[in-house]
Amino acid sequence: MSSLGVGIIGCGNISSAYLRLAPMFRGFDIRAVADIDEAAARARAEEFGVRHDSVEALVGAGDIDIVVNLTVPAAHFEVSSRVLKSGKHVYSEKPFVLSLEEGAEIARLAGEKGCRVGSAPDTFLGGSHQLARHLIDDGVIGTVTSGTASFMNHGMEHWHPNPDFFFLPGAGPVLDIGPYYVTNLVQLIGPVRRVAAVTSAPATTRTILSEPRRGGQIPVRTPTTIHGILEFHGGAVVTLVTSWDVWAHGHRPMELYGTEATLDLPDPNFFGGELVMTRANQEPSAVDAWDHPFSIVNQGGSHANYRAAGLSD
Repeated sequence: MSSLGVGIIGCGNISSAYLRLAPMFRGFDIRAVADIDEAAARARAEEFGVRHDSVEALVGAGDIDIVVNLTVPAAHFEVSSRVLKSGKHVYSEKPFVLSLEEGAEIARLAGEKGCRVGSAPDTFLGGSHQLARHLIDDGVIGTVTSGTASFMNHGMEHWHPNPDFFFLPGAGPVLDIGPYYVTNLVQLIGPVRRVAAVTSAPATTRTILSEPRRGGQIPVRTPTTIHGILEFHGGAVVTLVTSWDVWAHGHRPMELYGTEATLDLPDPNFFGGELVMTRANQEPSAVDAWDHPFSIVNQGGSHANYRAAGLSD
């Protein structure tokens, strides 16, 4: 089988994960990177031994079949549209686009050009989340009637070198981290019928605490705490809370409540982790892990990270 050529547009923090993990997968190889900041593209290219192009050159390159769009969220639609118009497939980081209208236009362009489109997150393909799907599909926890999903910390400015875009429209915790949670919920219990939410942004500015811009100020232009309710077509109702205004909490990342048991799931931001099930009138117990390739710890001694699995798929 011939290998498809992949180019990356956007050489920010997340690009290193794709470049580092892509060699684990067959069927494609990353050949070039580009960024509006030429220095960033050059540095990433030198780090991983690929070439760096201008954005225009990469989109038009004859050896590139798929473009991975790792630009900031506000640029996703523009860049993905440009790639599709060139006749290339596109795989985008989340959020895929910022509106239903933009999503419909991307789908139309892809159909017109005979191209495929895809989007992160792909963590739901991880062994733990697929094991949870197996348990639910087999009726082990009964019918899922409700659940909770929680992601809360005190923001990206504590570690990210350039956190500004996280606090602009198109980002915030619900569009940056929320997709991991919603994607996993959908693959576990089906499509969502209705959504309601209340939002807030307690701080109007955030102080950067990471290098190299420590002490800089970021204006906040999007909600940083979101309390949502998701009603699923199957009848389940799930509470989703995402926040960058919380110092500490005691909630599990995800809990699903079935008629026969409760299932505690690991953080859907990662591919692996422990599942814990509590059957009716019994004590909680860990579920035996699957022998699954996307469950093997390969990052930091505690996490399974196989980003690029979705691109490979």
